[in-house]
Amino acid sequence: MTPTSITPPKRAAELRQLLNQAAHSYYVLDTPTMEDAVYDRLYRELLNLEAKDSSLLTPDSPTQRIGGAPAQGFASVQHRIPLLSLDNAFNVDELTGWYVRLAKLLGHQTNPKTPQPDLSMVGELKIDGNALALSYEHGVLIRAATRGDGANGEEITANVRTIASIPLRLQLVHPPAWLEVRGEAFIPNSTFADINTARGKRGDVAFANPRNACAGTLRQLDPKVVASRQLDFFAYTLHLPDNWQAKAHDPARPMNQWAALQWLQAIGFKVNPNTALLADLTAVENFFKLWDEDRHQLPYATDGVVVKLNDLQLQETAGFTQKAPRWAIALKYAAEEAPSKLLRLTCQVGRTGAVTPVAEFEAIPLAGTSVSRATLHNANRVSELDLHSGDTIVVRKAGEIIPEVIGVLRELRPAGAQTLKLPHICPECRSDLVREEDEAATRCVNSSCPAILRGTLRHWVSKGALDVDGLGSKLIEQLVNRGLVQSIADLYALEASLLASMDRMGSKSTANLITALQASKSKPWHKQLYGLGIHHVGEVNAKALAKKFPSAATLATAACKAPEQITSVFGVGNEIAQSLQQWFATPANQQLLAKLKQLGISLEANEDELAHDTDQNQRTVSLEGQTFVLTGTLPTLSRSEAQALIEASGGKVNNSVSKNTSYVVAGVAAGSKLNKAEKLEVTVLNQEELLKLLAS
Repeated sequence: MTPTSITPPKRAAELRQLLNQAAHSYYVLDTPTMEDAVYDRLYRELLNLEAKDSSLLTPDSPTQRIGGAPAQGFASVQHRIPLLSLDNAFNVDELTGWYVRLAKLLGHQTNPKTPQPDLSMVGELKIDGNALALSYEHGVLIRAATRGDGANGEEITANVRTIASIPLRLQLVHPPAWLEVRGEAFIPNSTFADINTARGKRGDVAFANPRNACAGTLRQLDPKVVASRQLDFFAYTLHLPDNWQAKAHDPARPMNQWAALQWLQAIGFKVNPNTALLADLTAVENFFKLWDEDRHQLPYATDGVVVKLNDLQLQETAGFTQKAPRWAIALKYAAEEAPSKLLRLTCQVGRTGAVTPVAEFEAIPLAGTSVSRATLHNANRVSELDLHSGDTIVVRKAGEIIPEVIGVLRELRPAGAQTLKLPHICPECRSDLVREEDEAATRCVNSSCPAILRGTLRHWVSKGALDVDGLGSKLIEQLVNRGLVQSIADLYALEASLLASMDRMGSKSTANLITALQASKSKPWHKQLYGLGIHHVGEVNAKALAKKFPSAATLATAACKAPEQITSVFGVGNEIAQSLQQWFATPANQQLLAKLKQLGISLEANEDELAHDTDQNQRTVSLEGQTFVLTGTLPTLSRSEAQALIEASGGKVNNSVSKNTSYVVAGVAAGSKLNKAEKLEVTVLNQEELLKLLAS
């Protein structure tokens, strides 16, 4: 019962303060100050007060950690301050290179071969979890969001309120108008084990690793499920208004990263206890070596260490690249490797007939997941590895994502083991395989091969081509296996009654698919060309070719009789010209084009496309001969919009960076393409610079 001398609002405020302080002592400081029974009694008292008067319910109330009905979905929100990623180093040499570059930025004369200047650094463990952006206004948590693309993330406030180590109200007497905190949500190893044990008892599939479990948990629509999984949180970055200064009874504004971590701890956050103040490069190297050995004793997963320049003013001087701060780097542990017993060598046949060898081996846990297969790319790689039946192979995850075989333990090879090679016949259609002298790939050249047909169909209906929604891999497999489809043209002869008889195809999905197939007939000519799956003709080249040759007929004539017209198209060389000549000269492909025409697929540019191309040709083409690569998220332009503007001015957009790239256009959260551009000294533009270039 609320004491009669205290009004309900005052008592509710007092209970919030008592309960939040007790929770902070228990979950953050690990020093309980209140008996559980007392906490429960006070908690129920606050619940009763809020139930009687809803005006007493505040965002920082501990009763709001678990509450509310399940959400319908997550809204996208823009971060006040972008969550940039960090550049990576994978060894001490790369770390030294970063340190030298940073020292030069700060005015020091240095190089990798001379003693390095002493730069005060802070070393932090790189927690293998999920980054969160926490927004506070006047000391109260008002929003939490995922990293997303760095500029925008998903708003998951209700879920984050359930994380007990995240304060709902900051321990500040005079909090700033706003404050942004960055940190890592994670699931401790013991909690993860308990979760998987419980899932196993229920017959649910176990989570692969704590990071995946955490990511999936944060995106649960029901906060009660999130609460049950007991996530934890370490804070590591702080953003304050430029003009804010602490007042009486509050900790002073931090001037360096080390002080910022202490400040975060003082206002109620949990900070990783294994951070260290590092005086110089040698101290950084020792910190990394220490945790490379000791990380396995930690109660949570880590995948490296993060090194940050300590002085915040010097951080500002160093600045940022397009995607990452120059004053920080993630030093990653070496890729995890493990041996396994090779069981067999199998092959996959792709859309172009390329045969990819795959090593299948006894399942092993690797970087948090169970792995039992790895691609071997081509016959050359199989030969290099000198694989034999029953070999013990060494597997690692490239970038901790893609499994790869890196070697063989020959001393463990069984006596009499047979050398493994690619087969001479296709595993799908039993036709002879072919390997050209100048190609690494081995191919099936039987155009009727079921594997090639499945790949061809998947490509034709893909988003970049005809974009037929509802025709997925499973349905394509059924159609091919039953002999109902022999070519892409056959898709347009399928009857509704036949489709409805397929697995998981009801009347509504059948009707939608028929509509989507009909709509695909009017897709632009360049999409139709790309959809034909001609070897070496990608989306970009298909656009360029379709612009020059407005129909399949004109393109076929040029390919077969005047190949120099093909190679005159910007970005199209002899390889593509030869591929086009071979494709259009093949009788089966000529029959396919004729059948598609009969079915109402134009295979030529319509009036709108022709008018658009004519309008473009009448403009001053300022970017003719220039190649661009887009990476990251631009402030106001989508990637497709930026590509359209570049192509409208005569430029070409490629997917990968090379020494021939003219410009890389980089936005927030740019990836490895930006790193490669800087290494090759390719000019990097932001959106504003791109628009100025287009205007010129």
